Amino acid sequence: MKEAAQMTDILLISGLSGAGKSTVLHALEDAGFFCTDNLPLEMLQEWILSMQGRNKQAAVCLDTRSGFSARAIKAVIEDMAVPSDWQFVFIEAEDEILQRRFSTVRRRHPYPGRDDLMASIQLERESLKLLRDMADIILDSSHLTPYELAEKVDMFRLRTAKESRQKAQAMACTVMSFSYKNGLPAHADIVFDMRFLPNPHYQPELAASTGRDAGVIAFLQSYQEVRQAEEYIQQWLAFIWPQLLKERKHYFTLAFGCSGGRHRSVYMAEQLAGWLQHNRVAEPAIQHRELGIVQYAMLKPEQAEDEV
Repeated sequence: MKEAAQMTDILLISGLSGAGKSTVLHALEDAGFFCTDNLPLEMLQEWILSMQGRNKQAAVCLDTRSGFSARAIKAVIEDMAVPSDWQFVFIEAEDEILQRRFSTVRRRHPYPGRDDLMASIQLERESLKLLRDMADIILDSSHLTPYELAEKVDMFRLRTAKESRQKAQAMACTVMSFSYKNGLPAHADIVFDMRFLPNPHYQPELAASTGRDAGVIAFLQSYQEVRQAEEYIQQWLAFIWPQLLKERKHYFTLAFGCSGGRHRSVYMAEQLAGWLQHNRVAEPAIQHRELGIVQYAMLKPEQAEDEV
């Protein structure tokens, strides 16, 4: 691929119809990107050149709506001059999820020549396989609300050219806690069950606290099995992380569950997120599902009021 000098950072976006390309593009636009949707393929090189000299990141969406095949889009991308710090993002979702989304909004699927919705979805997926295979980032929106999908965009939208080079091997990581009674988190890559640990809930003075509070932390750390569980998970993460990077994985969600999602799972999520950051394995986001807390970086205690 040819390289153009002194260009702004570029995101090329493609994916399946109904998977959330517009949501991603709107989130980027809200973040200050210069965004273009459904650009005709023959205008792509001109669009790239028009970005030269802009002190602004930019994103363009390319897909089958332009009337060009994935093979044609791939050929143009590979042959044109693009910035050295660019990324190709592909957005997808499961067939049944896409079918439900189109049925809900009563929109016709844009893939031509098919009256059967599921057949259109499957044909479009197959037709875009070439683009999916060349993607730097693959976002699966199957079990994400539009707000959660926009939060995923936040994980890479602010990466500057310098940061792109420094973090070429970085992987966005979310560490979360949850309650089993409210169901497994569908987007978790790995789930650890913490229900075997001593339960602070049965201590009257700790029942109303959470795994972030000093009393619960002291209670759990007084048990050897809790400390051993932390060590075993740390060892596993130290082993698995380089393997995940080799697979070009860009997002990883590590989930800890317990009965109520307030004590043991919260404690372990906080401890392992701190370990990941302390050892410079990752800069994890933290989500405590049952507490309604989403924290985009490890904060010091005095910064806790900034959480949402």
